[in-house]
Amino acid sequence: MIVINVKEGESIDRALKRFKKKFEKTGVLRELRNRQAYEKKSVARRNAIKRAVYRQKLQSESV
Repeated sequence: MIVINVKEGESIDRALKRFKKKFEKTGVLRELRNRQAYEKKSVARRNAIKRAVYRQKLQSESV
């Protein structure tokens, strides 16, 4: 659980900004997205190889 202590005289906007920053650091949303779109390791590996081949092809064309 994320706890943000609001200091005396601090605006709500400022406290909300600190909360958002802490929340982003925890990586909760990133993990949630990864779990929703689960990809088997074999499929992930295949996609990584496809990306690498595509990038290599782009590099060789530009040189």
